[in-house]
Amino acid sequence: MAERLAVEGELRSLAEKLERLLNTNARLFEENRSLRAAQEQLAQERATLLAKNEQARSRVEAMITRLKAMEQNG
Repeated sequence: MAERLAVEGELRSLAEKLERLLNTNARLFEENRSLRAAQEQLAQERATLLAKNEQARSRVEAMITRLKAMEQNG
């Protein structure tokens, strides 16, 4: 009888631990999904900013070239 109660207690304890583990797993799964989505968004924003930076660099270089040409002609 005492052995049966001990086994039942162990089973309850294991069931509680399993429930906590499953809850932790679900929470971490959602957190991971959210972080991956944020990472993807940041990567897209970075690509956009790099493209804008390159466009600005090209425009500045073109202005410098025009200014140098005006300087030589003037």
